[in-house]
Amino acid sequence: MRAETVEDTKFRFGIMGPGNIAAQFCEAAAKHGGAVVAAVASRSIERASAFAKAHGIEKSYGSYEEMLQKEKLDAVYIAVTTNAHYDLAMLCLDHKMPFLCEKAMCVNSSDAEAIFKRSEELGVFSIEGMWSRFLPKMAKVKEWLAEEKIGKVSLVTCGIGFNAEKNPANRFYNPDLGGGATYDVLVYCYDIATDFFDQPPTQCLCASDWSESGVDRTDVVVLKYPGCMVQIIATFEGDIAEEMVFYGEKGRIVMPHPHYYQECTLLVDGEEPVTFIDEEEQGFVYEIEEVIRCVRENKVESTRAPHSMTIEASRLYDQILTQRP
Repeated sequence: MRAETVEDTKFRFGIMGPGNIAAQFCEAAAKHGGAVVAAVASRSIERASAFAKAHGIEKSYGSYEEMLQKEKLDAVYIAVTTNAHYDLAMLCLDHKMPFLCEKAMCVNSSDAEAIFKRSEELGVFSIEGMWSRFLPKMAKVKEWLAEEKIGKVSLVTCGIGFNAEKNPANRFYNPDLGGGATYDVLVYCYDIATDFFDQPPTQCLCASDWSESGVDRTDVVVLKYPGCMVQIIATFEGDIAEEMVFYGEKGRIVMPHPHYYQECTLLVDGEEPVTFIDEEEQGFVYEIEEVIRCVRENKVESTRAPHSMTIEASRLYDQILTQRP
């Protein structure tokens, strides 16, 4: 009998979609040490093969289903554009394959509810790739808030935006690829902001500006919680000051670039600022660790990024889409 090697004990990921975000995932999996990307699939065998060669992946496939049929994987990372997420999530469930799906996982609430209903019925782990929720700075901000470092918080603001290329063919402005500020940046703002509250907002108001291609280019959302208001801005129309700020009676907490940056700062009135910095530059590692843990413990969902997170966000998408001209 062949002796088990270190490679045999590693958690085996397959990738659907050999793009830029998948390349980052490969880097993080290698850095984790306990994971390996064992296969990659694309609708184009040429793209899959080139990606596999560039990232040291053993197997490549020109069919997503063929990879699921032939490879002994522990989980799949779905890294294609938003429009294809639902079909590939359901394909993974057809094969009872746990999966991590890049954000925005679903374009509406009916898709989200259908995926998670089936996932739960089958007992197969599924999660949206909201890696920001796993960053250590999130835990540090929660700690400061629990300790009431800035007193009662009555206002939170969160903005993410950049000047996207005005090309209707790219994924940002292409409705056929699941384009729009909602799916690209608002999802971050909403999932990060709601992580700091123990219950859904009591009220949600939103307004959107629409591009000529038919996707939303700017969204402004206001969430009302008991004693606290949250303002969210997501846009493709300019390089805004990306930050999340908690305003309290005694000061504020600031998270620059809330969806990916490693630091946060506590600013208490009359005191020196305190800055927390996470030294890990590849934040995907934390998300990968959560997937491995949940799958090995036979979990159906993560408590840090539960199914309810995705469903609640997708209901906001529904609300925004009703405003489309």
